[in-house]
Amino acid sequence: VQLVESGGGLVQPGGSLRLSCAASGFTFARYGMSWFRQAPGKERVLVASISSTGEIQYAESVKGRFTISRDNGKNTVHLQMNSVKPEDTAVYYCTNFEYWGQGTHVTVFL
Repeated sequence: VQLVESGGGLVQPGGSLRLSCAASGFTFARYGMSWFRQAPGKERVLVASISSTGEIQYAESVKGRFTISRDNGKNTVHLQMNSVKPEDTAVYYCTNFEYWGQGTHVTVFL
């Protein structure tokens, strides 16, 4: 099983980033997928989830700004991040709750 995140980087407040997670080694369409993030010195927390049937949940802190989506044909889950804030700075991880990716860094700088 592999989960490989990409798309992180440096962005100014108010800007946008699109994170992607490429999955392999399991039947992607059967799994719910989630994005977590871990800011420096803090615990890893849930950002957004999308179930195998397309049900979506967001953390309150990102509602209205972030959008999670999945492409079962490409075994990929995305996180569109808009109107980013400095507090969105973190390492972002994707997971199917059995396996985790290595994370991608997002830094929102002034």
